[in-house]
Amino acid sequence: MNDLSRYARQIVLPEVGVAGQQMLRDSSALILGVGALGSAASLYLAAAGLGRLWLVDRDRVELSNLQRQVLYRQADVGRAKLEAAAATLSALNPDCAIETLTGPLTQDALLQAVRRVDIALDCSDNFAARTALNAACVSARKPLVSGAAIRFEGQLALFDPARGGACYACLYPDPGDDAERCEDAGILGPVAGGIGAMQALLALKRLLGLGDDAGRLWLWDALRMSWRSVAIPRDPACAVCGGVR
Repeated sequence: MNDLSRYARQIVLPEVGVAGQQMLRDSSALILGVGALGSAASLYLAAAGLGRLWLVDRDRVELSNLQRQVLYRQADVGRAKLEAAAATLSALNPDCAIETLTGPLTQDALLQAVRRVDIALDCSDNFAARTALNAACVSARKPLVSGAAIRFEGQLALFDPARGGACYACLYPDPGDDAERCEDAGILGPVAGGIGAMQALLALKRLLGLGDDAGRLWLWDALRMSWRSVAIPRDPACAVCGGVR
C-alpha cells in the first residue's frame, strides 16, 4: 500500500500507528498566511498526510521572500502566493487536497472557513489578522496554533478555549499598533522556519490527541538557543472568550 510506504516513519510510532495516520488523513487545517511561518507549517502538514489544507493569503511572491519562504522558487517571483503554494504542496503530496481563499476575508467568511476545518494556524504577520482569526476560532470552538518570529526571536502558543483554556485575546487584550515587520527589524530565515515547523508539530499533536500543549506561551531565543515558557491564564472578562463555556 502506497500510504504505508509514504508514512512508514510515522506509522511505526506507537503514538500514531495506522489509526492515527487515518485520523490525519481525515483531518483538515486552515493556514492564515503562507509566508515564512506558513511555508514551513504547510510543508510539514502536507508531508504528514493531512487530508485537506485551506490556505489564505493575498500577496504575490517577491524576491525578498525567498530568503525565508521555502515554498517558493525564483521562477515564482510575481506569482500569486496561493497559486505557487498550491502547486508546490500538491507536487509534494497529491493526496493532500489544497483549497485556497484570497484574502483579506471578511469576519463572516473567515468564520465560515474555520468551521470547515479541525484546527487553524495563525501564520500571519499583523495583529488585525491574528485577532480576527482568534475571534473566528473562539466562535467556531476550534483550536488555534499561533506563531510569530522576528530577528532571532520566536513565540508559539496553542489556544483551545473550547476546552476551557485561554484565547489569543486573553494574552493580548489590546494589541494596539502592528508589531515590527521583518523588512524593518530583519529576521534570520531558519528562525521563522523553526517556529512554523513547531506550529505544524503542535497541530499534529492536537489532532492526534497527544499531550496537552494549550495554555502556555513558548518563547525562543534562537541567538542563545534557549526556550522558556509562561502560563497563559484565561481572562474571565475577556471580550472574545469570556462568555464561552
